[in-house]
Amino acid sequence: MNKSEKAPLLARLTVNGLLILLSAPIMITLVYSLSAQWGAHILPRGFTLDWYISLWSDSRFLAAFARSLLVCLAALLLSLMLILPTLFVVFYYFPRLNGLMNLLILLPFAVPPVVSSVGLLQLYAGGPLPLLGGPWILIFCYFTISLPFMYRALANNLEAIPLPDLIDAAHLLGASTVFAFLRVVLPNIRNGLLAALFLSFSFLFGEFVFANMLVGTRFETLQVYLYSQRTNSGHFTSAMVMSYFLFIGVATWFALRLQTRSR
Repeated sequence: MNKSEKAPLLARLTVNGLLILLSAPIMITLVYSLSAQWGAHILPRGFTLDWYISLWSDSRFLAAFARSLLVCLAALLLSLMLILPTLFVVFYYFPRLNGLMNLLILLPFAVPPVVSSVGLLQLYAGGPLPLLGGPWILIFCYFTISLPFMYRALANNLEAIPLPDLIDAAHLLGASTVFAFLRVVLPNIRNGLLAALFLSFSFLFGEFVFANMLVGTRFETLQVYLYSQRTNSGHFTSAMVMSYFLFIGVATWFALRLQTRSR
């Protein structure tokens, strides 16, 4: 008998109730996206895939989906290029700066997105760097948003390993600091790196305020497209929400598979 079967009835009811509570909105949205008509009756009148076919045959939706994917991946790549060397330098050479970094890394959340968007609009509307209306301003903005997620997740992993001992041992064996970082440190923080990437990706892929205010329909992302379709059929919108949820779910499952195989 496993531990789940030994659990008291109240514990199992609590877990099952929580699962039902969390899955109910998703299941209702799924049924609504598959229903041909669902109005005054309790149950839908027939089921159809027409809403999904209409969605995935819409070139505007596909273009918005590709733009969101491109911007998120570019921002995450830029974040990795900055945050990984910074974390290593702080934890190995200047560990006393960790407290200051924890404070500085939260600054993007200290200013509301609407206020930040207004400042960015005034800063990059003209001058030598007119970035408004294109992907670059969104990439740089998402880059700053993803930094806290990535820094905190990776810092927790670095705190859990004896970083100075690992690097010193690699030095004794003749390895350089860069080689030790790539072949010794990175494999030890791989799980945290995957968690940071997919947590940041899930957040950025669903971001709306910055995308709507900084680029809008000039570089339409998925969330801006979803907002523009709010007055259309609810079945069509539900199909879009479920497609977005399925994409995030598949990406998370793939990350968990990679994490399991790497152990």
